[in-house]
Amino acid sequence: MLTLREQYTYDMLALGEVMLRFDPGEGRVKNARSFRVWEGGGEYNVARGLRRCFGLKTGVVTAFADNEVGRLAEDFILQGGVDASLIKWVPFDGVGRAARNGLNFVERGFGVRGALSVSDRAYTAVSQLKPGDIDWEYLFGTLGVRWLHTGGIFAALSETTAQVAVEALKAARRHGTVVSYDLNYRPSLWKDIGGKAKAQQVNREIAQYVDVMIGNEEDFTACLGLEVAGNDADLKQLNLDGYRRMVAAAAKAYPNFKVIASTLRGVRTATVNDWSAICWAEGEVFQGLRLDGLEILDRVGGGDSFASGLIYGLMTGADTQTALNYGVAHGALAMTTPGDTSMASKKEVEALVKGGSARVQR
Repeated sequence: MLTLREQYTYDMLALGEVMLRFDPGEGRVKNARSFRVWEGGGEYNVARGLRRCFGLKTGVVTAFADNEVGRLAEDFILQGGVDASLIKWVPFDGVGRAARNGLNFVERGFGVRGALSVSDRAYTAVSQLKPGDIDWEYLFGTLGVRWLHTGGIFAALSETTAQVAVEALKAARRHGTVVSYDLNYRPSLWKDIGGKAKAQQVNREIAQYVDVMIGNEEDFTACLGLEVAGNDADLKQLNLDGYRRMVAAAAKAYPNFKVIASTLRGVRTATVNDWSAICWAEGEVFQGLRLDGLEILDRVGGGDSFASGLIYGLMTGADTQTALNYGVAHGALAMTTPGDTSMASKKEVEALVKGGSARVQR
């Protein structure tokens, strides 16, 4: 189904923005007097999960303004075990007029109060990447990369980042690198640059070069214009026939798709969700592990951890059902700890896939 190259330096590279996340804990951003700081980014989180949970060699292609804030973000990346040698460093002008580093203030939410994200990412160094800035021929041709992952957040940062994404995906395909893409639709990123119409224009072009397409139902509708007859409020009422129609339409529109995966989330409250996923491969639809009434500490990054679990399964030759269950389990475990990135172990993921419980481990 997916052919992976045999000579490589990296199992996987992520292309995207990495921001500092400021977490007020149990409080609110608007009232906070102290924050806990993490790193996070939709594409990077996948690379970190593959490294820390599953032990693969990963790197991140991104850019930072060269100041103490950028070096703090780099230090977080290094702590996560992701190779930081491919970061593009941009001179800092002392103010941030030319380039700066992104910040993200995130409330986890609780009960009837949903999670809240307020990003401060205008004029970031990575948003100013343009075609020709990264030597993709060296990365994919000389070093060798088995898998490239990027997504709709990076593509939405600017006109040029969308062009960089296309440039990277074309180079990856030339050199036999598998490409995955998470649509990750964020209305706040698109609203001032053309909204859903612009999102569809950009993502439809990118989709032509993707092997593994990932997203939830809103992503597929907003970014590719595909309708799905699902019910976000209650997975028990989920119309799987609607998803089958959606993936059939996606596979017909983009015959290059080898795998199409969608997370399924029923939001009871901010802290109790029903959680599962669905996947299409080789003309067949698979329903993933279902975790109804999943208790959540921090939902941010759950979809990214789903992606890394799914990718791990696909990269290591697991059958589609097992790979999908890896994704569901890893995403669920990631949402039980704070921060964007996973703190789960492969052992924990495998135990949950096999039906493990939350009993005390001694």
